[in-house]
Amino acid sequence: MDARADWLASGVAALTGHPDGPPLVPPGRAASVAAGLGAVFGIDGAALLGERAALTGRTRAGRTSVGGACRLVPLSDGWAAVSCARPDDPALLGALVEHPLPEDDPWPLLRAALAGMSAAALAERATLLGVAAAPVAHPSPRPGTPGVAPAERADLRGRLVVSFAALWAGPLCAHLLRRAGAAVVTVETPRRPDGARRGEPRFHALLHHGERSVVLDPVRDRAALHALVAAADVVIEGSRPRALRAWGLQAEEAVARGTTWVSITAAGRASDRVGFGDDVAAGAGLVALDRDGLPVFVGDAIADPLTGLTAAALAVREPGVLHDVSMTAVVADTLDGTGGGPVEEAPLPRHREIPSGDPTLGADTAAVLAELGLRA
Repeated sequence: MDARADWLASGVAALTGHPDGPPLVPPGRAASVAAGLGAVFGIDGAALLGERAALTGRTRAGRTSVGGACRLVPLSDGWAAVSCARPDDPALLGALVEHPLPEDDPWPLLRAALAGMSAAALAERATLLGVAAAPVAHPSPRPGTPGVAPAERADLRGRLVVSFAALWAGPLCAHLLRRAGAAVVTVETPRRPDGARRGEPRFHALLHHGERSVVLDPVRDRAALHALVAAADVVIEGSRPRALRAWGLQAEEAVARGTTWVSITAAGRASDRVGFGDDVAAGAGLVALDRDGLPVFVGDAIADPLTGLTAAALAVREPGVLHDVSMTAVVADTLDGTGGGPVEEAPLPRHREIPSGDPTLGADTAAVLAELGLRA
């Protein structure tokens, strides 16, 4: 595969660089890897990398992420990608730099405070506080051809996928498995529904079309949660393992029964690090360099769709095992030393046809529980 041609075809180059500068072809082979993985599910995997931006209409913004919630900021010994996406993030970031930050615009004070912090200190504090932030890595090239795609098209007809994932990577994994024929049940809780429901509604509808939506309380409905997992052929977990363990759900026990368990985290099940698509990608080393040799974001939260594709392919290739899918490792594996650079023009990202309707939160709870012999 031609890495440069694949980057351009994906639309990601148009999303990379400064708004008043040329589009930049990113380094590495992530678009080529995505194209190969997408073929397993009969889909243009490279185009998925820019699909959300095609729907939101957002474009490249240099050291501000396409989505606007993450920034690249200088440290005393490098750069860091720092996300401020959740309502409590200004307070957490204030604790990170040991200085109160205004909720309306924390960035000026935060940038000033981080300028005197080392990369090691930021990484340690961010993990301790549950902040989505990471130093920008300088990865060593990984030789070989990355990717985990099976040779044949996936066929999961008759299989049940139960997804506890939210936002993008995990839901995309479930979406691809549904395209391969699986039935998908997405589980949300009353207090913490999928945050993507507050985002671009067409994107949510696209990812969740054809699924069944179930809302269960992890305390009151524990028996139903366990019954769902027991019935599942594939379980998708999109949070740190302690979240489902608190509900009494153990990946190892499910796998011992023959279930495929896909665990998607920022940096692996053994890590407490929190991360989103933009800060994870930069933390893995996937950034482009502007004319001054300084980092800018690559695409739109690119670690999310790349991980979703990888996780789905792993579930198909190796059933019945626990897949510890680190978003950071997925991105790092695509950085093989292939260079990038500016181009005069780059195709815009594109999206697929949007299905009508969006699964209503909890609309299928009673029906799914009835099929399991449980009362809603």
